[in-house]
Amino acid sequence: MTAQIHFRGPPSYRLRSASELSQCILEASARRTLKGPRLPGWSWFFELATEVLKRHTLTAFQMGEVKDSRRYLDSIVIGSPALSEVSITPVVHEKFSGSWFAGKNTEASVSVLYFHGGGYSYYPQAYANFIALITQAAKSRTFALDYRLTPEHRFPAQIEDALYAYRWLLGHGTDPDQMIFAGDSAGGNLTLALLLAVRESKLPLPALAIALSPPTDFETNLTGKGEFDWIEKLMLEQWAAWFCDSAERRNPLVSPICADLRGLPPIYIQAGRAEILYASIQAFADRAQKQGADVVLETWEDMTHVFQMFGPDSPQSAEALRKIGQLIDVKVRSQKKMETVKV
Repeated sequence: MTAQIHFRGPPSYRLRSASELSQCILEASARRTLKGPRLPGWSWFFELATEVLKRHTLTAFQMGEVKDSRRYLDSIVIGSPALSEVSITPVVHEKFSGSWFAGKNTEASVSVLYFHGGGYSYYPQAYANFIALITQAAKSRTFALDYRLTPEHRFPAQIEDALYAYRWLLGHGTDPDQMIFAGDSAGGNLTLALLLAVRESKLPLPALAIALSPPTDFETNLTGKGEFDWIEKLMLEQWAAWFCDSAERRNPLVSPICADLRGLPPIYIQAGRAEILYASIQAFADRAQKQGADVVLETWEDMTHVFQMFGPDSPQSAEALRKIGQLIDVKVRSQKKMETVKV
């Protein structure tokens, strides 16, 4: 395992997190010894990591106060070679904040505007490791937006922050033809919504959008059983209630499945077939393709919500990240080279 886990914060949170981790190790090991993997594609690490994620997130979710939940999520911090190989530069603007991630293999001309997941309510410090993995895969500089969180700041605060950040990037010379919007989970939803908002605002569209396990439909109950996933239906329902009123759930900026997606740049989606959102993601892709939109959905058998976060410790995760990098090479870098040759 390349990732290193550290505990921080209040002693009671550190002790509880350490206890949960130990219990997960014992239970996952015993279960696999007696019954084998829960799903055929799960390695011991993947099974353990999924169990830890589920228990840690559920404990945080059940704390009642969202501020306590956030502090508890931050009691586990992940370090890895990927994180040690990128530089992180905070940016504080009058209307938004975020951080630049840049690795040794970064190509300065290509930029990713990245939106983290967390149900629009959480932004754990452990996310830095995943954004570092995305940065390395994309071989680009990555601006990770620290958008306002719910329930303190409801829709459309997040899309406003994303638009401010994009305008700022354009104003500082970022070439939209070398720009990628990307995000996971709630951030995948924000990625799709920002495309629509940019088109509506008549701003230049980016070259590509990448959405990992995005919620696409806040109105209907298009969720799978999720028995193997690390997020649960009650979490989705609470996050949705914190995000917006029920009357707003057919707004395409909330539920992109309601949008006209024609005329947008290519959209590449990754999802796991074992995740609770799989049915709604598939429905979104089917509807988009019927419209004639340039939307591609790639799925992985037995994989859970945002499985890419496990990076090199899971072969499926490593493959998914590699495909993201390959797609950016084809859709962004090679296109720019072709234009240069034509000129």
